[in-house]
Amino acid sequence: MIKIAVASENETVTEHFGHCINFNIFETENYEILKQESIPNPGHKPGFLPNFLNEMGVNVVISGGMGGGAIEIFNEKGIEVIVGARGQADEAVTSYLKGNLKSTGSVCHDHNHSDECGN
Repeated sequence: MIKIAVASENETVTEHFGHCINFNIFETENYEILKQESIPNPGHKPGFLPNFLNEMGVNVVISGGMGGGAIEIFNEKGIEVIVGARGQADEAVTSYLKGNLKSTGSVCHDHNHSDECGN
């Protein structure tokens, strides 16, 4: 089973991981979504969200953009990071499972321009 977290604004992939409204969590197996749940973002503090999602058993994180610090923590924990995603969260997961969603390497460097992350 692969557990995938999508940083979202309701059902849509958000541009900036840390400032998302919620995480859509998908449990998948054999390239299919078995279960989906939405959990509210518990807060944006440096280093908190990667550890929070790791404790939930997440294997993959999908977002529009993400800061380098969060990416480093995910990498240290063996969690795959896909950035540059857009559109509906469930469609992004389906695309990932089919091998069609690749990370663009869209790293956010400045929180003052968080609205530009993912572009």
